[in-house]
Amino acid sequence: MLTIYKANGTGMETSSDIREGQWISLVDPTQDELEKVESLGVLPEFLRYPLDEEESSRVEMEEDQVLIIIKVPEQKSGDEFVRFETIPLGIIFVGDVVITVSLKEIPIIDHLVETKRAAALLTDPSRFIFTLFLRVSATYLRHLRTIDRLIDEYEAELHRSMRNQELIRLLNIEKSLVYFNTSLKANDLVMARLQSGRYIPISEESEDVLEDALIENQQAIEMARIYSDILSGTMDAYASVISNNLNIVMKFLTSVTIILMLPTLVASIYGMNIKLPLQDHPHAFAITMGIAFVMSIVTVFVFAKKQIF
Repeated sequence: MLTIYKANGTGMETSSDIREGQWISLVDPTQDELEKVESLGVLPEFLRYPLDEEESSRVEMEEDQVLIIIKVPEQKSGDEFVRFETIPLGIIFVGDVVITVSLKEIPIIDHLVETKRAAALLTDPSRFIFTLFLRVSATYLRHLRTIDRLIDEYEAELHRSMRNQELIRLLNIEKSLVYFNTSLKANDLVMARLQSGRYIPISEESEDVLEDALIENQQAIEMARIYSDILSGTMDAYASVISNNLNIVMKFLTSVTIILMLPTLVASIYGMNIKLPLQDHPHAFAITMGIAFVMSIVTVFVFAKKQIF
């Protein structure tokens, strides 16, 4: 989908013609839409790099064109899980035109259009880009707070019942934090490189926005690291608890097996087809069962004293 935005008196509006000072948004573009944007002189590879889901965050400059790729968080929800991933967002800076390219719709883009100062952002492309960075960092922080809440919920469920379902949910959250940690650190490097002013000119006001974005991003990195460490420790603790519970069950079953084995042993001996003591006694059955019962009682007493049960 190709959408062209231009400034008006109150904000932004869509346009059908590509001119200077506009913002071009490409979301999962068709070949015709790519060719239309390429007519501006944009390098074809710059338009196609962000369409690869595995593309990493970086900055490239070639022929007076700048390509910035950052990772944006994406929430995926199902019936049994909530997981967060990251997708690349490409920002191409060509003259006074800013082009954003993504494989999927990104809510941050829509929110940027609806801001009160959206039109003013188009007059300063660098500020437009840095404002986008700031909103991306804020989105990471919002998702990290959601992850913190989910961790607390899943831990509460695990306290009530040791089910695999909650453990799988925690594993999904742990995977999400790995994605966030990697993407946030890569985004931080991109913003640090842009701060030098080598790739795009930076005004004083734009620099303030970039510094805010860097601060937000650093905070998100720290939060992601803390939550990852907490979750890793929690998973290890629950793994130890589950292993300990299994040992207790196996110890109990082994003890019960030993206790039940003693009457079986006595009965097996007196079931042999050979001459045995007391076999002609009128109360032989009661005596053998009594011996087996006494042996079982003694075994239970010994196990209880050693706290095997």
